[in-house]
Amino acid sequence: MAKTERKRTVPQQAAAAVRKRPRAKKLTAEVSKAMQAALDKKAADLVVLDLRNTPAFTDFFVLCSGNSQRQVKAIADAVEEALRAAKLRPAHIEGYDRADWILMDYFSFIVHIFTPQTRSFYALERLWGDAERIDVSDDPVREKSPSA
Repeated sequence: MAKTERKRTVPQQAAAAVRKRPRAKKLTAEVSKAMQAALDKKAADLVVLDLRNTPAFTDFFVLCSGNSQRQVKAIADAVEEALRAAKLRPAHIEGYDRADWILMDYFSFIVHIFTPQTRSFYALERLWGDAERIDVSDDPVREKSPSA
């Protein structure tokens, strides 16, 4: 063993192994606010696509569905309101009048709100299949109450 090399102890080896592990990818606070606003309006099938390791033009896609055009608009309004409270405005909103697919561009992430038929037709999850998919439960966690 050369003088410059030192034998690693077990704790040093464990620490090195921890450093080499890939870190869990975290969502930004803005993406989390958009997700929560959509879930508060009962958005269905909410999925986040992490596009940071793909040749994409943004970091995240937030995809969700509303059961009607009225609900799609309500979800879009809630997302915009929640992010405006955080001093973030969309660069562009597209499709609000038709409400089959509303796209809200916030540069670092894009929110897509679909009717179920439009979502299955365009299939963005399949189109961006290289992206890491982060499924989000749309069922609130319920605490178990003791039996009476």
